[in-house]
Amino acid sequence: MGFFMRRNSAILKEMTAAHYSVLIIGGGIAGSTAALYLATLGVKVLVIEKQQYPNHKVCGEYVSNEVLPFLSELGIIPQKRNAPQIDTFLMTNRQGKTLNASLPQGGFGISRYAFDEWLYEEASAAGTEYIFETVTSCTFRTSYFEVKTQESSTYHADYVLGAFGKRSNLDQSLNRPFMKQKSPWLGVKMHYEASFPTNQVALHHFDGGYCGLSKTESGSVNLCYLASYDAFKRFGDITAFQQNVLRQNPFLNDFLKEAKPLFEAPITIGQISFEAKEPVVDGILMIGDSAGLIHPLCGNGMAMAIHAAKIAVDIVYEASTDQMSREAVEAQYQSRWTETFQSRLKMGRRLQNALLNETVQKGIFTFGNLFPKAVPYIISKTHGKPIA
Repeated sequence: MGFFMRRNSAILKEMTAAHYSVLIIGGGIAGSTAALYLATLGVKVLVIEKQQYPNHKVCGEYVSNEVLPFLSELGIIPQKRNAPQIDTFLMTNRQGKTLNASLPQGGFGISRYAFDEWLYEEASAAGTEYIFETVTSCTFRTSYFEVKTQESSTYHADYVLGAFGKRSNLDQSLNRPFMKQKSPWLGVKMHYEASFPTNQVALHHFDGGYCGLSKTESGSVNLCYLASYDAFKRFGDITAFQQNVLRQNPFLNDFLKEAKPLFEAPITIGQISFEAKEPVVDGILMIGDSAGLIHPLCGNGMAMAIHAAKIAVDIVYEASTDQMSREAVEAQYQSRWTETFQSRLKMGRRLQNALLNETVQKGIFTFGNLFPKAVPYIISKTHGKPIA
């Protein structure tokens, strides 16, 4: 008798689950940007995010100015949060060779700690509902999505946007192909108190990876690097790895010799996958890193997340006003996402392969210094035009 009462209670709870026009899984840059945009359009939105704000995440924390017009329309003005404007690029190799360039559009530096919380506050103020739980399943039921969480909650929605980042347990339950492949990459991030040019983003190469440096809104310097497991496992310890590998690069050596760490310990993320992903999975429109991850050396991941959020919202909103079929929504998003980002992702893969090959890398440094206008042109191929 007790079993049937519990079962009937669970069925009743699912039948009476709150229904939303759009449900977003993940409240990072992509998820909260989409939520804020939808809220300004008067759409009922729920964001399910597993972590309370604010928190640090492994990220380069540089945002291309291509998204500034769109962010400004949403009331997100980076200068109001003291985000430094960045317009120059420095790249170095282990031998101490340098390559300097101006950034075609420039960008701004802002920590995920500050940016994620800012977007959350703005989206909440605009009417978005946030729930801090962990999603375990997302299933399409004939005409709506049913989303369940680890806390035994059930929610319904007309559309679901997947903004749950680089790698998630939900990817596993959705049986996404990239989850079956082991990735050779580890990401590490630290903030430092250090002297560093406010308007510069730097990319320093070391054996088995590369490290980005740029300033954030707090004045701290974000150090974020990608290292291969093959290079890292010889030491197995971040402190030893940085001492013996990162500091082989004379610029990183000079920086780390004087810099004061601001975190108790580095933040890390493993199994970073650059394999191709599907922008649409089981009806879910994937945005941000859930849809595809550009190599960090391109410095355009955050801008792509914001842009993908805009594309998805535009299509979903158009569907609600023009009675577009669900199949048409999925096909249009797949098409627009591919058209917008596919070439950038390919360029990112080519650049990473080239720069991690020491012989090719030397040729790039020589060519770039002989023909300095070529560098901004190559950078532009990993970025897009300003969006509004």
